[in-house]
Amino acid sequence: MTPQDRARHVAAHMWAADPASTWLGMELGEMDEGRATLTLTVAPHHLNGHGICHGGVIFALADSAFAFACNSRNQSTVAQHNTITYVSPAQLGDRLTATAHEINLTGRSGLTDVTVSNQDGAVIAAFRGASRTVKGQVVAEEDIT
Repeated sequence: MTPQDRARHVAAHMWAADPASTWLGMELGEMDEGRATLTLTVAPHHLNGHGICHGGVIFALADSAFAFACNSRNQSTVAQHNTITYVSPAQLGDRLTATAHEINLTGRSGLTDVTVSNQDGAVIAAFRGASRTVKGQVVAEEDIT
C-alpha cells in the first residue's frame, strides 16, 4: 500500500465519523501523506454580523484540513495548539479551499501549515497547527487494504 493509499483510506474512515465537518458544509478533497485539502462554499448561515464569513467557520475549515493531514499516517494525532491569521474576508458564495501540508514531524510532535484561499486564489487565512501523536491508530491496520 502506498502512503497516498493509506492516507485516503484513513481519511475515508475519519470522514465517515466526522459529523461536525459535514454539518458545516465541508467537502473532503485530495489526500496524501501529511497533506489534505477540504473545501466549503460560504452559505448565508456562515455569515457574521458584518455580512462576511464568520472567522470561526474559516478556522473550523482549516482545523479540519489540519486534522486530516496529521492523521494521514494512521497514527492517532491531536492538536496541541493552533493559530490563525485572517488576511481577507470571505464573501457569500465564495468557494473556500483549505490546503494543509505538514512542514515538520519529529518524534510525536508535528507542525502543519494550512492556507485557506477562495476560488480566485486569494488568500483568506493562514493557519499553523502543532500536533501531538497519541496512542492508537485511526483504523486497525488489519482493516486497511
